[in-house]
Amino acid sequence: MFKLSDSAIKSFDANGYLIVDSLLDTSKIPALHQAYDELFDGQFETGVKPDEVNWQFKDGDPSLTRQICNGWKSNRTIARIILDEDIGQAIGQLTGWTGVRVMIDNLIWKPKGAKSLGYHQDSAYLDWYTPNDLVTCWIALDETTAEGGTVEFIQGSHKWTESSPEGEFHAPKDYRLPMKNAAKANGITPVIDYVEVPAGGGSFHHGWTWHGSGKNSGKNHRRALVLHAMRADVEYNPEKLEQGIGPIYSRYKRLADNQIDENFFPIIWSKDGYRTPQLTQFLAG
Repeated sequence: MFKLSDSAIKSFDANGYLIVDSLLDTSKIPALHQAYDELFDGQFETGVKPDEVNWQFKDGDPSLTRQICNGWKSNRTIARIILDEDIGQAIGQLTGWTGVRVMIDNLIWKPKGAKSLGYHQDSAYLDWYTPNDLVTCWIALDETTAEGGTVEFIQGSHKWTESSPEGEFHAPKDYRLPMKNAAKANGITPVIDYVEVPAGGGSFHHGWTWHGSGKNSGKNHRRALVLHAMRADVEYNPEKLEQGIGPIYSRYKRLADNQIDENFFPIIWSKDGYRTPQLTQFLAG
């Protein structure tokens, strides 16, 4: 079981992120690499296509970072990590939430030479549900380095004034520009921390923490599996849906209420031991 110390929780509160050397048993990594090969080749084990497929081998731009969202619905190797109860419990420890559910996952693959991903705050894009608290678990599937375009965090930036989305996400000219603008507005000199960990290591970060990643100038591919988690008690925010926010995930809204369906946004951990019942059968295949 993955557990967090009191000092780790305090560090997360102070900095807006926590870097850890070991999140995942490294014996699982070869199967995850295989799952990435299959998903980016359009092979979906469960027969369900991911909610967002932004890159495929057949026609993808090789200079861009590859991304798929909600690969857990399509591949059970991915699902066994994203739906892991221990990761959910760790997020509960960091936040004090009584329950944790999946919002989405990201499968990120940055090959050698791939361009940057712009700095952003996750929560700025994800206000179609309420309360819109968010915590992300980022798991490295390859050794990460600053040269290799690993994720970068800005210390304490979750305490800055909340900003609206700005700039391009994929391959912007200056990937740090939105963060630098926000730092200037807050009168702060930003301090960058790179997530440099072995394969199987990773990080947790707050939804309002500024982060991004530079070009992969190293010699190796950089793959990461990312869980964006929200509280178990969230509901759809009808005001934001009316504004056209969340056009992809609004498709799962029920007809007569704002409850969020566990079949699409499952609860992976609760303080009282509850997990979405359908997970056991789904993971068994």
